[in-house]
Amino acid sequence: MEFLNQLLKDFSSLAWGLPLLILLIGGGLYLLIRSQFLPFRYIGHAISVLRGKYDDPNDPGQISHFQALTTALSATVGMGNIAGVAVAISIGGPGAVFWMWVSAIIGMSTKFFTSTLAILFRGKDSAGEVQGGPMYFIVEGLGKSWKPLAVFFSLCGLIGALPVFNVNQLTQAINDILLIPNGVEVGFSSNLYIAFALVSITALVILGGIKRIGIVASRLVPMMVLLYFVLVIIILVSHSDVLLYYLKLIFTDAFAANYYPKDDTFLGGVLGALILHGIKRGAFSNEAGIGTAPMAHGAAKTNEPIREGLVAMLGPAIDTLVVCTLTALAILTTGVWETTSDNGVSLTAAAFGNVMPTYGKYALLVCITVFSMSSLFSYSYYGSKCMSFLLGTDKKHYYNYFYILSIVLGATTSLSMMINLIDGVFALMAIPTMIATIILAPKVIKELKAYTKRQKLSKHEE
Repeated sequence: MEFLNQLLKDFSSLAWGLPLLILLIGGGLYLLIRSQFLPFRYIGHAISVLRGKYDDPNDPGQISHFQALTTALSATVGMGNIAGVAVAISIGGPGAVFWMWVSAIIGMSTKFFTSTLAILFRGKDSAGEVQGGPMYFIVEGLGKSWKPLAVFFSLCGLIGALPVFNVNQLTQAINDILLIPNGVEVGFSSNLYIAFALVSITALVILGGIKRIGIVASRLVPMMVLLYFVLVIIILVSHSDVLLYYLKLIFTDAFAANYYPKDDTFLGGVLGALILHGIKRGAFSNEAGIGTAPMAHGAAKTNEPIREGLVAMLGPAIDTLVVCTLTALAILTTGVWETTSDNGVSLTAAAFGNVMPTYGKYALLVCITVFSMSSLFSYSYYGSKCMSFLLGTDKKHYYNYFYILSIVLGATTSLSMMINLIDGVFALMAIPTMIATIILAPKVIKELKAYTKRQKLSKHEE
């Protein structure tokens, strides 16, 4: 058993290792340069699309641009932003945040390409419904001979979309912040109650399909990001005297690497390890290139692939540049990263408790719960979409039962073996996604040029 545990741990760290980061970051940089940074010049236009200026209810698809973005965000804004940032700072110091930003900017380019492809090469499922996502753009864009790559993506997606890690961390947060400080005895039975509460809420939403998930996500996600923003602003205002110092430290420390163990020999030592760690946390947080977000964006009601790509591009900006930066500044300005031995979600909770002793941790728990719950909804959709690609739409509902069982497992056991398996398989989804995206990139560029020409013409006619 111990051997199997170690094997899965090694598999997970290898899957999230240097080769994957070269594929994600190197591939993202190639896409960024290949598009001549053009998507970034259209950020204002992307916001107009997001606000519904170009919505047409007669377009093919199931959900609006806004619902597609919030569904994708509900999966990525979660533990990676709250616990992951804390891990990055406690290991790599403030400089790790800078490399998370670099990862986000490259990730914006990757999300633009993958989500444009999700609309450009939509396929039809066995029920004749229009669908998008890496498995469809691999087959429709590259041809039937590439189907094994699409099957590999879908098989990894079945396991990678299971919510064990998220549920496990959420249960731990509820125990640490709410139950234990209030004298509640924590054990198997209390975890089982948490599991049943999560299962009940999740089942209500996911059994309604992507339309219900889109509606719930479009209401929950903006509210929670706003609440989290307000809470962190309270922390930053109370520590405004050191805010500029820490902002500067993020930049200066990015090239200093004072916090890494000095025996690290990757890329000539500690600086390389810091860069790798920050970029890895950023990639883990915004999921650019993994292939999950294109499944949500592929369901958007639109005939314009570039529009959906531009909306998707805003995802890593909100996820990493906004939410992760807020968490980082809360941890840095309160000083808890230097004064406590806490890590992960406990470190973030310590920062909130530092400024708001009575309600800070509870307010954070509300954010964590909603962020985690909303990601449960999105991941169930991703997994059932992979199931329907592999076995047909009439079988996809079986995935939801399997998914609900995994919520109970995640809440009631530590399952480090299963978490490592899911973590590793999730990373493997990036291999078919990035290979297909890099090969199909010229078709996106061609579409982008045609779209910009059409936009200029319509402005000229106005």
